[in-house]
Amino acid sequence: MTFINKLDAAWAANDSLLCVGLDPDMARLPAQFQSAPDGIYRFCTEIIDATADLACAFKPQIAYFAALGAEQQLERICAYLRDKHPHIPLILDSKRGDIGATAKQYAREAYDRYGADAVTVSPYMGSDSVEPYMEWRDRGVIVLCRTSNPGGSDLQFLEVNGRPLYQHVAQLVADKWNHNGQCALVVGATFPEELAQVRAIVGDMPLLVPGIGAQGGDVNATVTAGRTDSGKGMMINSSRAILYATAAAGEDFAQAARRVARETRDAINAAR
Repeated sequence: MTFINKLDAAWAANDSLLCVGLDPDMARLPAQFQSAPDGIYRFCTEIIDATADLACAFKPQIAYFAALGAEQQLERICAYLRDKHPHIPLILDSKRGDIGATAKQYAREAYDRYGADAVTVSPYMGSDSVEPYMEWRDRGVIVLCRTSNPGGSDLQFLEVNGRPLYQHVAQLVADKWNHNGQCALVVGATFPEELAQVRAIVGDMPLLVPGIGAQGGDVNATVTAGRTDSGKGMMINSSRAILYATAAAGEDFAQAARRVARETRDAINAAR
């Protein structure tokens, strides 16, 4: 099964466009995990189990693990997800951007070491930075396009042949790079007008959409701008708002995460 097939099945099975980001911040983990040798693994797998029926994808951010020397825990988390929830796509958020043999090693890291169904990449070095990932034809290649941070406009709004660079990237991916049908784009929820422009350019191509939750993106505007005609086509990511949800009376951290994930999933569905 390809990444696109798996994603489409997860959209349908869980009636969800919610992607749950896994960004473990040691200072924000519950106390019982902060000093445990496998605390990151235990925290993330409990979040996964609490939200797996509400999500269309999980997205670990590799920097949060690498900064703590926790790559082996990330390997275990990825293996756990593949074993316990094999129908949910695993996206490794690494935003790699090198070329040639080095890019191929990054692809091996994502697809072989961590078993990811898809990986995020930067297009700044052109097709040479993307082609090595295409050798894994069953995996996804998610290309940065219009990012959710304000500083993205420094480059992404530069004019190229009469239109912003982010639109040129979207057209390039849709028309030339997606020859295996395995590409998706990263487009931020914080810019719904640009999100709508990208959707118009790329048709039904999946979009990974960060920026709701802690970053303040509006759910209704995001869904209206980015959904396909079938009401799908998006992986709307929320990380910190779910991982570190404030527990209500009688809840533990996993129950709180589940509640916020369910509320987010339902808000997205109401806007569809």
